Amino acid sequence: MAIEVFNRYENKYLLESVAYRNFYLRLLEYMELDDYNKQHEFYSITNLYYDTEHDALIRNSLSKPKYKEKLRLRAYGTPKEDAKVYLEIKKKVFGLVNKRRTGLKLNEAYEFVRTGIQPELQGYMNKQVLQEITYFLQQYELQPKLYLGYDRKALFSKENRDLRITFDTNINCRRYDLLLESGNYGEPLLEPGQWLMEVKAEKTIPMWLSRMLSEHQMYRTSFSKYGNEYKKMLKNSKTETRSVLYA
Repeated sequence: MAIEVFNRYENKYLLESVAYRNFYLRLLEYMELDDYNKQHEFYSITNLYYDTEHDALIRNSLSKPKYKEKLRLRAYGTPKEDAKVYLEIKKKVFGLVNKRRTGLKLNEAYEFVRTGIQPELQGYMNKQVLQEITYFLQQYELQPKLYLGYDRKALFSKENRDLRITFDTNINCRRYDLLLESGNYGEPLLEPGQWLMEVKAEKTIPMWLSRMLSEHQMYRTSFSKYGNEYKKMLKNSKTETRSVLYA
């Protein structure tokens, strides 16, 4: 059974292609590829983010509160309507990320969020998480707001599986055609040649990784995919408004 509850710290780094390749090769001394990545260079992750009509969740998140939360639907690859997907609540409290998710069929997930009515319990569902999501849906009137998909390469520490590092590329987003089954296309979120690296650990990172980050002059950055897309959207909207006013 896939892990459905995560508690960990997540640090993010933006890398150029050369830095990515050099750092990735060094990591292989201490880490190994995810089982899927041993057969494929990347695996695809597709997400649908939910928010209120006026984007209350992401606006609150960007204000950097001590506590923030969001709801997303995640699939691995492009799902069909009867494919298994994951509906997730992701919370962050004083820097600690808590993620709770339940398996659902794609059509069940769509209907659950739309109506707020729990689907009939099946063996692939997590009853406790279903109840938590039901409560979440009662607090907010949510609707699909953003599709976000990307290709990922993941590594685990050879000594401790709690340490995980991922590299994301080909990050695409769109605010139309908000269906996971439509596939990964849209506007690129990063500049060409950029990679997003995430270091995920339940506790502090090992000394060898700390030294390696220092040697490669890598510094943490605050980078939320959803948050950066939202800021980019606002910036583009203001630019379009000025263009119309001064046309």
